[in-house]
Amino acid sequence: MPDKSNRLKNLPPYVFAVIGDQIRDMQNAGIKVYRLDIGNPDMPPPDHVINSLNQSAHNPNNHGYSGYRGIPAFRNAVGRYYKSRFGVTVDPDTQILPLLGSKEGIINLTLAYVDEGDSVLVPDIGYPSYAMGTRLANGNVVWMPMRPENNFLPDFSQIASGDAQNSKLMWLNYPNNPTGATADIDFYKKAVSFCKEHDILLASDNPYADITFDGYRAESALIADPKLETTIELLSLSKSHNMAGWRLGAAVGSAKAIEDLLHVKSNIDSGHFKAIYEAAATALDETPSSWMQDRNEIYRRRRDLIMSALPEIGLSARKSLASLYIWAKVNDGDVENYIKSALADAHVSLAPGGAYGPGGEGYIRLSVGVPDEELKDALGRLKTWYAQHINKAGIS
Repeated sequence: MPDKSNRLKNLPPYVFAVIGDQIRDMQNAGIKVYRLDIGNPDMPPPDHVINSLNQSAHNPNNHGYSGYRGIPAFRNAVGRYYKSRFGVTVDPDTQILPLLGSKEGIINLTLAYVDEGDSVLVPDIGYPSYAMGTRLANGNVVWMPMRPENNFLPDFSQIASGDAQNSKLMWLNYPNNPTGATADIDFYKKAVSFCKEHDILLASDNPYADITFDGYRAESALIADPKLETTIELLSLSKSHNMAGWRLGAAVGSAKAIEDLLHVKSNIDSGHFKAIYEAAATALDETPSSWMQDRNEIYRRRRDLIMSALPEIGLSARKSLASLYIWAKVNDGDVENYIKSALADAHVSLAPGGAYGPGGEGYIRLSVGVPDEELKDALGRLKTWYAQHINKAGIS
């Protein structure tokens, strides 16, 4: 066999693939593992979405190629969603492109713009694919610090002029994975202004806009760039409509960026099954706000359950207003030992903060995408384990 490429040598294993292998070994040994590490919605999509998929799949004319731009019904539904949800008007034919989930869009957008030696501005606490995509493109990751004292928002004034001049892309993600932090329109206006000044494409990853609590309403970066000149946003139905396994999202924004992304994608994939597009259009057009509110209320209760348990398991966190996650600091600072021991002794899997970038060291991420009874059992096991852990360590 030939040696693998340098780009693959430069790419560390994906953290959840590694965690998944460990958990599979434990499960094969008959051990039940409670997974608080992964943001996988545990509830199904709305019934009308599944019914639409079923009906469309039975249409004998729907089983051929659907085209590289997807079908008009889906693109039009995305356009209606952006108009009603954010007040943003987009052209479905030139400013919307379906994705095989937003993760694919992240990688392929990077490949469309980044060459060897180019830089990408990446949050130093963020979804791993922003940095992984940059490495796949042989680009340079320039970390933007995300600090709790600044509400986990990057300070654009602290970006070195050389880094700004050499960067092709800036990644932002609010509501944020993993911190749960949020951003307002003033912040997005600053981001758009910075990117226009330095000829950078602002890439907003926005899959959690409809998972919000306590009256908070998330925004879109596209509002701050009404002419859609320098901004592209990635939408995903994975979290908003509990459709993670369907792998459907969309890129929305700059027509130039959409065309460049399509140039890459048309050489890599052939789009989705038409029935999935039609069901997704149904999801965007027909899901009532009451369904979202009821689902979010379940997540809110789980968030509060986790928050109330943190003092008993050696963690501390801010209460998040959005997303599926609690971003918790390990009080004694030993994250590696905490996670290893929790998995080995309590059989609870947690995501290490360092997997999200250098700013994540000292933290762990917990997900609310776990059925109620499993979450209660997992927290109970963590409490018992931690009480025994601190007694063994002699901590009073």
